[in-house]
Amino acid sequence: MQLKHLRTLLSPQDGAAKVTCMAWSQNNAKFAVCTVDRVVLLYDEHGERRDKFSTKPADMKYGRKSYMVKGMAFSPDSTKIAIGQTDNIIYVYKIGEDWGDKKVICNKFIQTSAVTCLQWPAEYIIVFGLAEGKVRLANTKTNKSSTIYGTDSYVVSLTTNYSGKGILSGHADGTIVRYFFDDEGSGESQGKLVNHPCPPYALAWATNSIVAAGCDRRIVAYGKEGHVLQTFDYSRDPLEREFTTAAASPGGQSVVLGSYDRLRVLNWSPRRNIWEEAKPKEIANLYTITALAWKRDGSRLCAGTLCGGVEQFDCCLRRSIYKNKFELTYVGPSQVIVKNLSSGTRVVLKSHYGYEVEEVKILGKERYLVAHTSDTLLLGDLNTNRLSEVAWQGSGGNEKYFFENENVCMIFNAGELTLVEYGSNDTLGSVRTEFMNPHLISVRINERRQRGMEDNKKLAYLVDIKTIAIVDLIGGYNIGTISHESRVDWLELNETGHKLLFRDRKLRLHLYDIESCSKTMILNFCSYVQWVPGSDVLVAQNRNNLCVWYNIEAPERVTTSSIRGDVVGLERGGGKTEVMVTEGVTTVAYTLDEGLIEFGTAIDDGNYTRATAFLETLEMTPETEAMWKTLSKLSLEAKQLHIAERCFSALGHVAKARFLHETNEIADQVSREYGGEGTDFYQVRARLAMLEKNYKLAEMIFLEQNAVEEAMDMYQELHRWDECIAVAEAKGHPALEKLRRGYYQWLMDTQQEERAGELQESQGDGLAAISLYLKAGLPAKAARLVLNREELLANTELVEHITTALIKGELYERAGDLFEKIRNPQRALECYCKGSAFMKAVELARLAFPVEVVRLEEAWGDHLVQQKQLDAAINHYIEARCSIKAIEAALGARQWKKAIYILDLQDQNTASKYYPRVAQHYASLQEYEIAEELYTKGDRTKDAIDMYTQAGRWEQAHKLAMKCMRPEDVSVLYITQAQEMEKQGKYREAERLYVTVEEPDLAITMFKKHKLYDDMIRLVGKHHPDLLSDTHLHLGKELEAEGRLQEAEYHYLEAQEWKATVNMYRSNGLWEEAYRVAKAHGGANAHKHVAYLWAKSLGGEAAVRLLNKLGLLEAAVDHAADNCSFEFAFELSRLALKHKTPEIHLRYAMYLEDEGKFEEAEAEFIKAGKPKEAVLMFVHNQDWEAAQRVAEAHDPDSVAEVLVGQARGALEEKDFQKAEGLLLRAQRPGLALNYYKEAGLWSDALRICKDYVPGQLEALQEEYEREATKKGARGMEGLVEQARQWEQAGEYSRAVDCYLKVQDAGSSSLVEKCWLKAAELSIKFLPPPRSLEVVRAVGPQLIGIGKHSAAAELYLNLDLVKEAIDAFIEGEEWNKAKRVAKELDPRYEDYVDQCYKEFLKSQGKVDSLVGVDVVAALDLYVEQGQWDKCIETATKQNYKILHKYVALYATHLIREGGCAQALALYVQHGAPANPQNFNIYKRIFTDMVSSPGTNSAEAYHNWADLRDVLFNLCENLVKSSEANSPAHEEFETMLLIAHYYATRSAAQSVKELETVAARLSVSLLRHTQLLPADKAFYEAGIAAKAVGWENMAFIFLNRFLDLTDAIEEGTLDGLDHSDFQDTDIPFEVPLPAKQHVPEAQREEVRDWVLTVSMDQRLEQVLPRDERGAYEASLVAASTGVRALPCLITGYPILRNKIEFKRPGKAANKKNWNKFLMAIKTSHSPLCQDVLKFISQWCGGLPSTSFSFQ
Repeated sequence: MQLKHLRTLLSPQDGAAKVTCMAWSQNNAKFAVCTVDRVVLLYDEHGERRDKFSTKPADMKYGRKSYMVKGMAFSPDSTKIAIGQTDNIIYVYKIGEDWGDKKVICNKFIQTSAVTCLQWPAEYIIVFGLAEGKVRLANTKTNKSSTIYGTDSYVVSLTTNYSGKGILSGHADGTIVRYFFDDEGSGESQGKLVNHPCPPYALAWATNSIVAAGCDRRIVAYGKEGHVLQTFDYSRDPLEREFTTAAASPGGQSVVLGSYDRLRVLNWSPRRNIWEEAKPKEIANLYTITALAWKRDGSRLCAGTLCGGVEQFDCCLRRSIYKNKFELTYVGPSQVIVKNLSSGTRVVLKSHYGYEVEEVKILGKERYLVAHTSDTLLLGDLNTNRLSEVAWQGSGGNEKYFFENENVCMIFNAGELTLVEYGSNDTLGSVRTEFMNPHLISVRINERRQRGMEDNKKLAYLVDIKTIAIVDLIGGYNIGTISHESRVDWLELNETGHKLLFRDRKLRLHLYDIESCSKTMILNFCSYVQWVPGSDVLVAQNRNNLCVWYNIEAPERVTTSSIRGDVVGLERGGGKTEVMVTEGVTTVAYTLDEGLIEFGTAIDDGNYTRATAFLETLEMTPETEAMWKTLSKLSLEAKQLHIAERCFSALGHVAKARFLHETNEIADQVSREYGGEGTDFYQVRARLAMLEKNYKLAEMIFLEQNAVEEAMDMYQELHRWDECIAVAEAKGHPALEKLRRGYYQWLMDTQQEERAGELQESQGDGLAAISLYLKAGLPAKAARLVLNREELLANTELVEHITTALIKGELYERAGDLFEKIRNPQRALECYCKGSAFMKAVELARLAFPVEVVRLEEAWGDHLVQQKQLDAAINHYIEARCSIKAIEAALGARQWKKAIYILDLQDQNTASKYYPRVAQHYASLQEYEIAEELYTKGDRTKDAIDMYTQAGRWEQAHKLAMKCMRPEDVSVLYITQAQEMEKQGKYREAERLYVTVEEPDLAITMFKKHKLYDDMIRLVGKHHPDLLSDTHLHLGKELEAEGRLQEAEYHYLEAQEWKATVNMYRSNGLWEEAYRVAKAHGGANAHKHVAYLWAKSLGGEAAVRLLNKLGLLEAAVDHAADNCSFEFAFELSRLALKHKTPEIHLRYAMYLEDEGKFEEAEAEFIKAGKPKEAVLMFVHNQDWEAAQRVAEAHDPDSVAEVLVGQARGALEEKDFQKAEGLLLRAQRPGLALNYYKEAGLWSDALRICKDYVPGQLEALQEEYEREATKKGARGMEGLVEQARQWEQAGEYSRAVDCYLKVQDAGSSSLVEKCWLKAAELSIKFLPPPRSLEVVRAVGPQLIGIGKHSAAAELYLNLDLVKEAIDAFIEGEEWNKAKRVAKELDPRYEDYVDQCYKEFLKSQGKVDSLVGVDVVAALDLYVEQGQWDKCIETATKQNYKILHKYVALYATHLIREGGCAQALALYVQHGAPANPQNFNIYKRIFTDMVSSPGTNSAEAYHNWADLRDVLFNLCENLVKSSEANSPAHEEFETMLLIAHYYATRSAAQSVKELETVAARLSVSLLRHTQLLPADKAFYEAGIAAKAVGWENMAFIFLNRFLDLTDAIEEGTLDGLDHSDFQDTDIPFEVPLPAKQHVPEAQREEVRDWVLTVSMDQRLEQVLPRDERGAYEASLVAASTGVRALPCLITGYPILRNKIEFKRPGKAANKKNWNKFLMAIKTSHSPLCQDVLKFISQWCGGLPSTSFSFQ
């Protein structure tokens, strides 16, 4: 962000006239400045001064200048200003919304000290700081103030976070305190946050940190929990002064700090997560900046100065113009101001999460804002200033936005629709849909408020092309799904979201009621449809009809009118609604009935009076009637009974209208008498329940009011006597009997004998009830009553009377029951049979007539068959043993399995005629196996075979036939049948029959006879695969003979006889077909061969044309040549390929050469232009003369080759002279040279070389030498001889080379001599560079064979001193090497010494090395592990070297577990105060205190050694630079612990000092931060137990057990410290890594502690002394005074103190004397040693009366 100076709002004065405070209003329209003269100036947003007012003092008696204004803030609604003054008061001025409004004080808050700063973060809440350090809250609503928190330090600054939910105060002592009214889920702490190094006068709360600065000229950025993030230090900048004020931008991503003449700007970088310093704004002569105020939209910053000036700055990162209509000002990374250039309106677009705004677009008819950040999406409506920010993961800018709905933005992305309501920071909903057309999505957001519904947000969209989903966006659940049979192309919800309209592709318009989930098709051929805005009236067009639904609740009632054009839109306004129709070129408006629309609106708004008044004006039509009905229902629900009465009157429901009229009279009377709503009166409520036919509710209402009579009257009036009597019974009404009589009489009068009978029955009068039942013609009820009452059964006449009536009424079963009850089984059985009650009949017969059971079962079965219950009859027939009937029933009922089961139980004769019927059923189901079995059982095998044959199951048929018939018969049967099939032309069926009886050849013959070759081939392939190829060939020949060439081709090719095919076509002159077959099926060259033959058959020009067409001309020529048809080849080349003629001549020549016709071949070679080939032919045949002749005549270049060929022949005959002569004639001396070399004739080779190719002489010489070398010693001697010859000839360089080439072939002396000779010759005769080269080559060779001195002498001859020295060193001749270095080049003396040391080291000759390099020798001892020798040698060196190796040895011993030896080492050599040794000392100490077995007198010397080493170390530390360092203090503590341990061991050796030892163990507990806690508590507990201090023993051992458990668990968190409160035993101690006490001893302690705790005889408290503190504690908890510890026991010295010369060292007199006495009596050397150490440590003993002897 950059600051740019815009204007000066207030000019500065000449002297100090400080601007004390400034503030911007929340709506950005006003800016207030308070000057030093306590006047508030008001400016507008453009910087023009518009108003001012003076502030007033708390008390006028002190005068107008008695105070200063220290704080000023606007209220959130920008109509008030709060002024904080130093005269202990805050005034709130109401300034109004317009300039010039009267200023009045509306609140004042008197305080106890001066107000120093002030903020107004939220409505009614002013927060301010006081000089006394309190931060308080003033509530403008209650006019009261209260303290939020108090400190003791002056409040210097106060600021709030962006949301105003948190405050931050800075105090004079540097404290910064944070407080939240609501932490908004951040989880940040509140309270004291930071202690800034100076008073934070400049304090700002930014998004990610808190920035503070002050007089130390440092800016510090603190994190959310107070840790320092960054520091900007200007304290060394001489031009910078203290920071006086700071302001954070409204977005919280920039902070400006004011100092002298300068504004410093910090910008937060979200990417780097740090503050970055921008270029500071420096303005000369501005002087100190005293106040800063940032405009709420972030676009302006105002700075007030010490001289009273106010400067305004523009703040922006960048600006841009969008489409020349909008100005975009980026005032911060996350804040953009969008200004409409035409209207001047501004919108502040801001990311609440502080994300950087990347790009701003203005879409949707330039009304809607869209901007992206990294993680969110910003949307806004410029007209209504509603802005939203929702979480949005970037999708590469693939989103599509739809702004058709004014309340919600629809965003499509990757098949997902997201809805964002403007003004809301959460997505309204998100659904999956692929349909992005706004006509296929409908959203309704609170468009018409309804009674009882706060929020109404619904969405309808397409899930797929035929399915609509409706979602409640508030609850996020589906409230309806519509599956339609055809594609939906338009949909829309009504404004209340209760109805959905949709149209499909067939132009059918449907209405869906969401509550009832009902769908209605309301219009066909719908070309236009729209809801009328602000109502539930629907307008649609169907062809030339305009359809209007004024009441959508009755979709069948529609108003139609004719139109002549197409509806294009709806316009509503000015009290009328018009449908716009285009008729040709004009647009005509059709006005709708606004009254009917008005009715719908009135209903929706709940204004039923208005709706009634409106309906009164209408005539009664079907639409009006529907409206009256709707109104009647709604007014009843709303208890507006007068309106309901009017509705029912209008509808002609007289009864309801009259009833409601009476109800209204009651309600009105109650209202007049008692006031209030008459509709709440119980009679009214009961009558309304009666109107809804909810009589139980009415009864309940009456009975609640104890109006029993009214409830009974209601029921009587309705003739509901039962309910009336029930009420009377329940309430014990006296008229109960009268009621019953009246009810009975009424029943008799109305001839309801049945109901009267039931009444008598319920009253227990059975006879009367029966009489009434019989009178009513209900004998069954009479019989039921008799059956239930034993006393009535005894009345025979009555029973007879009833049974007669029952039989007369054909109620036989009930008569039977009655007969059975009166024990007349015969009559009962007859009645049961007549009434077909066979179950009861059978049960009765089983008891009374067993013989009849079978007959009854059969009759029962017959009855069931008559009733068509065949399956039920089966079991009864079985019971009756009527098998035939059972089978027939089973078959009739299609119970096939049951039928089979019954048949299987019958004899063969009976069953056989039924089996085929069952079998036919299974055959029809294609369950052939079961059918076959059944046919077989029924002796109808032939039928089974026929079944299989008809089903085409030849194999099964055959198998079955084979079982039942002779094979010959079967074959005859099948073959006959097959022949029949063949005659019918059913060849496939015939084939199957032939194959079934294993006669495939007959089938093959059949197919051949009928020329069905494909089927024939198929069968041959299946049954005679070996004959398949022959068959194909045979058929091919047959077809060829018949002239059916294409079919013949197929069979030839199947037989893989493509050549036969080609020949067939050739013989028939069909060359093209032959060529095609050859190309497709022949090899790579077959088609070429066919083409060639074709061409040959044509000859001449025709052949050339053909071959050219096929692109095979060259190939044909080659083919002719390959086949020796040279005449045809010459003919083709002559006609078309003249360039090929030489090639054909050449091939013809080669053919003639192969044939041995050399003369003709020669002529052809020459015609081909290849005379060389002719020469080679003659050479090959060794006809040298002919070769020579042809070469000389036609190819002179080949003459030499002829001569060479002759020479080779001479060489083969070993005629070297002749060969040499021929080669020289051929000018090829090189070949002669090679031949001599191959023959091993080196002298001749060298001769030829010298004479003809002298340039190769040297190389030949070298080759000769190599050959010699290969031959070994014999060859070497040759080389030496050669070298001597060169030497004698004066060719010294060659002689040297020869000598150097001599290699060791078993004789090292010869080699040595040769090398030395070479060196000697080079030194004497060759130039220096060459001689140097030779010596450098020979020297290493000599060294390699151990001749170091010889090599060194050679080097010295050429002054190569370094190489000579190296040669002596390698030969270990150290004295010679030293002498050469000393005499010839002293520079190398150190080099020789260094090499000598390395040599000694490598040889391990340490004793020799000591004399040369002590440190190296010591390091070698360390490497070899000779520590004793190392230390012994180091002892003879200085102190520093000694202690280096002592430390190394000690470290080694500690690693090996030899802590005691390491200690002994320091006892012997002292403990220097080297910081690098501190860890060793600490490790020795730790190992000692952790080692087992040290709690005894025997361990004294170990402890004494540790004590003495630590004492020595502490004495050395006092003299060193580490004196009084933390390390020194730690070692002093370790010394004290070691002294206690040593004294304890000494005391353990003397019986009288047992308590001293115990006290020392207890005293050691205060050092458990350095000791293993479990071991220390164990030793203290055991010692206390041993001397009888059981309380202490119990507590210490209990603590020991807790510690052992903690070690097992790995944590000390569970320890209870209550026993050690107010002691100096530490709670926070290191957790021991392992148990220091063995398991057995732990178990003993556990048993003892358990025993003691069970006894409950001990008090679990530590003993206390006269201080009231724990007796072993040095610090008294009550006073905090620390006592000195006793040198003998470690206990605090409270009185009788003996002081030593050394400060801080003392002993308790009693303990001291006791110790001295014990020494005298026991003469313990250990105790004497302790006394001796105390004397050393404390600078002598207090009395000289004791000697150590």
